[in-house]
Parts: sequence; C-alpha cells; structure tokens
Amino acid sequence: MRKRMYAALLGLTTAGAFVLSAGGASSHGYTDLPISRQKLCANGTVTGCGGIQWEPQSVEGPKGFPAAGPADGTICSANHAEFGALNGAKAPDGTAWPTTKVTAGASQTFRWQFTARHSTTDFRYYITKNGWDDSKPLTRADLDTAPFLTVPFSGQPPATLSHTGTLPAGKTGHHVILAVWTIADTGNAFYACSDVQF
Repeated sequence: MRKRMYAALLGLTTAGAFVLSAGGASSHGYTDLPISRQKLCANGTVTGCGGIQWEPQSVEGPKGFPAAGPADGTICSANHAEFGALNGAKAPDGTAWPTTKVTAGASQTFRWQFTARHSTTDFRYYITKNGWDDSKPLTRADLDTAPFLTVPFSGQPPATLSHTGTLPAGKTGHHVILAVWTIADTGNAFYACSDVQF
C-alpha cells in the first residue's frame, strides 16, 4: 500500500513539474558561468531590470542565429520587449554591466542552469570582434560570425550542465560572449549574453 501511495505521489509530482515546465512560451535555461546578464538581474547584482529578474530562463527566440534569430539590437533579450533591459550597453541602473575576468586562449567552463531540458541540436558560443562598440546594443556586425565553440547534441537532451572550451586568442578588454542553446524539436533557441573582461 505504501509503495502504491509513494508511486502515485511521485507520479503527481512529476506530472505537476512537467505541466509547470511545459506551459506555452515559458522557457528553460540561462548561463551562470560566465554569469549572464539575466542571472545578474535575477540575483539582484543589477537592479531595475523588470520582469527578467523573475524569469532568467525565459530568453527564448527564433533559432538559426546568425542567419535568423533575434533582430540586431535585441539579441540579448531574444526580441522580448519585456526583457529589453538586457540589450542596453549599460545595465538598467546606469552602471557598466559587471564582467567576469577571463584569459584569452585559455580553457573556460560554460555552465547552464536548466528549469527544463529539451532535445538539443547544439550549444554555440559567439564573441564580439576586437574594436566593437560597447556603447550600443549588440548587433551581428559586432560579433565574429563563426562561433568559437560548438557543442553538438544530436537531438538529445543535455546530460550535463556544463562543458569546456578554449576562448579565442588575441582578445583584450571588454567583450560579450553570446551563448545560443538551439532546441531540436521547436523553432526556438535560448540566448544569454555574458560580459567578460580579458
């Protein structure tokens, strides 16, 4: 009897979690290493961010970047007007976006926090070009067109929360790393912008 009650309770809990995670466009992942702008808003390091502080996992937009995907100037928010604070050259409180110190040409761990795991095509990481203008919202012209790291998943859900790659050599100063998690079985991807200091 106890086993059946436990199984029923576990089933209800699992079903409830699935319903909560599968609703509409509510979404499911962000980077916290290097820390993303949405995580900085969610943990209170940056204030005045609006709704993204409660939904750091919801920066979901059309996949196919850079040929498709969010419009220039709205890449960091994935075209979501309500998350527009993420697009600013400065943080919403008027200060510079906090940066993570990194080393050019060195190994770097990229860590994701998932609230739901999806069938995944790949994770791709782009970085701004040397000499990009950090006083304006991010555009495709600001980014090196090829990702410096691609982690394929062949349609499988991510088994781990992190992976490691090598940062490009020859970078100095402030840059933005754009992480794109491409979902295999929908038309969308998740986007996260992280400010780094070489």
